[in-house]
Amino acid sequence: MHFNGQLGCPFFYPNIADWEAYMTADKLSRFWLLVASYLIVIVFISSFIIWKRYDKGTPLEISYPPSPVFQGELYLDGAVIHPGTYPLKSDDSLYMMIQASGGTTPNADLSRLHLHIPAIEETQTVQKVDINRAEEWLLIALPDIGETRAQAIIQYRQQNGRFRNIEEITLVPGISDSTYLKIKDFITVTE
Repeated sequence: MHFNGQLGCPFFYPNIADWEAYMTADKLSRFWLLVASYLIVIVFISSFIIWKRYDKGTPLEISYPPSPVFQGELYLDGAVIHPGTYPLKSDDSLYMMIQASGGTTPNADLSRLHLHIPAIEETQTVQKVDINRAEEWLLIALPDIGETRAQAIIQYRQQNGRFRNIEEITLVPGISDSTYLKIKDFITVTE
């Protein structure tokens, strides 16, 4: 560094007053730099201490209550191919129930479904399955009637003609009196 003849004053400062102002400004900026550095260190150390003292506790566990197990009946009506009452189990979905009814008609508005859950005392009209005309899938929807019994009902009907009353269903092989008691409120015969 070159000096302009005055002791301690570099050549680019023409007089000592400018040099002293520079040195004062430099000391002031160094002071604020030092203060800012201390504050940053204090904030960092404080944050670290708070983080270390933070009690993470036990992890939060989210659990869902178990789904209720239920069995019942679902009555589907409206724009479905085969309206009627279908057995309902806990794992059945709305889609499965609609498919059990043969699906929807082309003019079905699936954006406006209506679900009615009756109170225990409330009576409801049950649409019955006509065992003289029901297809296999509809017979399977009856309580305690599986694929084998549904096929037996259809075969009996083809061999012996129409059922004259609902009690005649006990003549079908595999349909016992206990099975009849389970389905008698859900079946009908028409001429």
